[in-house]
Amino acid sequence: MNHFEEQGPNRQPPRRRGLLSYFAVALIAAILGGYISQYFAPKATPPSPSNPAPSGYALPPQLTDPTKVGSETNRVVQVAQSVGPAVVGISNRVKVRQFFRSARVEEAGTGSGVIFDGAGYIVTNNHVVENAAELAVNLPDGRTAPAKLIGTDPRSDLAVIKIDLENLPVAKFGDSSKVKVGELAIAIGNPGGREFAGSVTSGIVSGLNRQLNSPEGSVAVNLIQTDAAINPGNSGGALLNANGEVIGINSIKIAVQGFEGMGFAIPSNTVMSIVNELRTKGKVTRAALGVTLVLDVDKELAAQYNLIVDYGVVIKPSPGGPAASAGLQNNDIIIALNDKQIQNRTDLQREMFNYKVGDTVNVTIVREQQKLTVPVTLGELAQ
Repeated sequence: MNHFEEQGPNRQPPRRRGLLSYFAVALIAAILGGYISQYFAPKATPPSPSNPAPSGYALPPQLTDPTKVGSETNRVVQVAQSVGPAVVGISNRVKVRQFFRSARVEEAGTGSGVIFDGAGYIVTNNHVVENAAELAVNLPDGRTAPAKLIGTDPRSDLAVIKIDLENLPVAKFGDSSKVKVGELAIAIGNPGGREFAGSVTSGIVSGLNRQLNSPEGSVAVNLIQTDAAINPGNSGGALLNANGEVIGINSIKIAVQGFEGMGFAIPSNTVMSIVNELRTKGKVTRAALGVTLVLDVDKELAAQYNLIVDYGVVIKPSPGGPAASAGLQNNDIIIALNDKQIQNRTDLQREMFNYKVGDTVNVTIVREQQKLTVPVTLGELAQ
C-alpha cells in the first residue's frame, strides 16, 4: 500500500514555508526578461588562471594586492578600469509582422555580456538572447558587431554568443568556491541599455548557495547573493571580486516592496563548466534518474505516515525512464545515492551533478517500511 496520494499534474506538493517562499510570485516578475530553469549546472572544476585564447589581449591577471590599497573606492576604480572594457551590451532584435508589409526587425530588449575568450566568445544570460532574430553587441570602445548564437542552456539561464572582431579585451574568471560572505562585490553591466552602458555598482557578497525556485516552482538553483545594485539590463553582466576576477554572472533580483539589495549571480565555476560545453557542443548534457520529485520527507510527514525515516525525497518514476526500468515505483523514498545521504530535493539534485550519462548509481530507497538498494543506469536529461 502506498503511503502518499499521487500528485496530479497541476497540484503543487506541500512544502514548509520559509522567507524565500513568499517571493515566488515576485520572482517571476523580477527575473530580468527570462527565468532560471529547471536544473542547475554540474559541479565544475575551477577554471584555469591562464587565458586560453590565441588572440586578443588579456586583462591584468592580478590587480594590486587589496590589503595594500588605500581605500575600497580605489579598489573599485581599479577593477572598473581594468575589467569594464570586457563587459559588453547586447541587443536582442526580433521580427515584427506588419499588415500589408514585410516583417521588420525591432529591438526587443537589452542585456549585458562578458568576453571570456579573445576569439570573440561572450557569455550572457539565456533570457537576454531568447527568441532573438538578430543579436548585436556594443563594446565600451564604441565598436558594434553582429553576434552569432553558439548555444543556450535555459536550465542554468546561460548562453554563449560570438562576435568577429580583433583585439578584444578578455575578462579573467576566478574560483567561485573561494568566495566568502562579506567580501567586496562589484557589478558591471548596462542597466537600461546603451544609455547607461558600463554602469558600476559595488557592495558585498551577502550569501552563498542561495536556492531560489524557478517559475515552475520545481527545482532550486544555487546562486551568489549580493547587495550590489542590479537592475534590468544588468543581466549577463559581471560580478567581480576585489582582484578584478569574475566570480559570477548577474542573473536575477528580488523586487518586493520593503526588500532591497537582493541580487543574485550564477557562480563562475558553474558558468565556466556550462560555457565550455556550449562552446564545444552547443548544448549541455546532464544525467537523469528519470523521476519526478514529489516532495521532501520531514519529521512531520514521517510522523503522519509512520515512516521509518524523517528525511529523503518521495519520487514518481517516469514511464520507460531509467528509474522505472530499474524497478523504482511511485512513492518510493530516495534516501541515498552511492551511500551519500539525501536529505531533500536539493541534496538529490546536487548529488546528481556528480554523475554522467551512462553511470550506474546505487539508489537506496524506503518502500513499505523497508530499505532497498537498486542500481540505476542514468539516462540523459531531456533538453
